[in-house]
Formats: sequence, structure tokens, C-alpha cells
Amino acid sequence: MNARTAVVVEDDRDVGDAISELLDQAGFDVVVAHTGAEALAVISEVQPDLVTLDLTLPDIDGVEVCRRIRTTSDCYVIVVSGRTAEVDRLVGLEVGADDYLVKPFSMRELQARVAALFRRPRSTDLLGAGQASARTVAAPVPPADPTNALGCSDLTLDRGAREVLVSGAEVGLTRTEFDLLAHLVSNPGVVVAREDLMRAVWASEFVPDSTHVVDVHLANLRRKLRRAASSNQWIRTIRGVGFRFDPCCS
Repeated sequence: MNARTAVVVEDDRDVGDAISELLDQAGFDVVVAHTGAEALAVISEVQPDLVTLDLTLPDIDGVEVCRRIRTTSDCYVIVVSGRTAEVDRLVGLEVGADDYLVKPFSMRELQARVAALFRRPRSTDLLGAGQASARTVAAPVPPADPTNALGCSDLTLDRGAREVLVSGAEVGLTRTEFDLLAHLVSNPGVVVAREDLMRAVWASEFVPDSTHVVDVHLANLRRKLRRAASSNQWIRTIRGVGFRFDPCCS
């Protein structure tokens, strides 16, 4: 049995078969779903490592499917859609997708993007098989391992455990949000350009074609940090350049 599981959500059976064959060759156990309802049921049952998600489904819009996935799972989600407008890409990323691939696309490009995602550490590896990792602000947890901990007095980021604590309470972040925050926290007081964040988080094989991707994920990250500590100003936007982590601004 293969170690990883993928769910292909696609109403076009030819496209679904092509993606399924590619992922099978890459070592995934693949399940194909043709509707949103079927996809949500399958994802709940198998707890996949990866989902490829078409937005145009016959019953539930793919954006809503992605939103519901994120309430129960932290699996990688790649949107595969014929919607080409920038607003569609931004909405897809805002509701929790890790990547957005516009149809038509080459299978080699999809393969490269999957490989780039799986080079990044997965928080689900720390939870055990079959256990969902989508979380909201949780009750206080034990202190982070100081050998892996970064941040400041109120915010702690533990790279080993892939945990973020604000005043001792855990903040549930997506994989991309955690990686962006980790890169900023690792360079306190330094302005990091959007392009550098893209290269650091999405790896060399894949760089998103719009720096707005970074802005969307950072907006979601800031919103979650504000919910945990409304007065925080840890992440500052440097207009026309990028972002800076200020450890003393809380």
C-alpha cells in the first residue's frame, strides 16, 4: 500500500483520469470524486495528504468545498480550474488552497507543483495517521522546545513542532501561513521582499505568478494573530518592498 493518499475532485472524467494516473505513478493511492458532496465524504473518510480540486462542480462550488475541507483537514490542496481571473485565484487561496493551477496545464507542471509542496514539512506528520489537524485558537499548551523556538515574549514559533503560541495559547495556521511566519520570524527587523518570501516558501521549482499570493496568505495570517492578540503589530508592511517582523511590537 502506498504511504500517501490523494483525492482528485474533478467533474471532467478525462481530466480526472489524467491527474489520477499521474499521481498514481508518483506513488499515491488515488481516489476520484466527481461532485462536491462526494469529495467531502471521501476526504472525511480517508484523510488524504493531497487534494486536487476543480472549482466548477455540479453541486457545490469548489470554493465552498475548499472552505469545508479546511474545517477538518490540513492536507495540501491544489485548485485545478479553468477560471483564469485573478480574483478567482485570490479567493481560492484565501479560503485555504496551497496552490492554484489554471487549465489547460501540462502534467509536468502539476507534478512539479506537487513535488514542491511535499518538500515542505507537514504538520499532520506530528498528529498521527487519520487525525485531522485543522485547529482554531486552542487552550494553553506546554512551552515550546527552546532549541527550536523563535519569536518574542508573547509570540513563540516552534519550528520542530510546527506550533505557534500567542501568550501560551496555540494558534492554528495553515502550512503556508506557518512557513511565511517562520521565514519572517527567522529574520527579525529585516525587510523581506515578496519575491524572497515566494522563493523561500514555494521552493525553487515553483514560484507563484503573482506576488498577490503572498499578500493574501499574510492577510489571513495577520487576521489569526489579531484574534489571538488584538494589539499585536508584529508583521509590518513596507510599501513597495515587502514585510518585516518586529518582535517588540505587541
